[in-house]
Amino acid sequence: MKFPKNVNRFCPYCKKHTLHRVMINKKKSPRSMTYGGKIRAKRRGKARGIGNLGRYSKPAVTKFKMTGKKASKKVDLRYECSKCKKQHMKSKGFRSKRIEFQ
Repeated sequence: MKFPKNVNRFCPYCKKHTLHRVMINKKKSPRSMTYGGKIRAKRRGKARGIGNLGRYSKPAVTKFKMTGKKASKKVDLRYECSKCKKQHMKSKGFRSKRIEFQ
């Protein structure tokens, strides 16, 4: 996928359209042992009850087949304002095998 190196975008810090430099960051996957991950697990009904629910006391899966990696990874585009040098990004990452800047 081809992208321009510099684009004219709205900067939420300057509150006006300025020239932005485009950079890529790999999309981070959600972690299960973070504070938010534990809160989500409790809301889903895991890690509740009496006694030791070590890692939610799920029985071991005996028949499990590894499926391999996905061909493409999610990528975030970060935009750096040329005036204030602050970065912001799009709300969602998207899947792409390779990103090329022109």
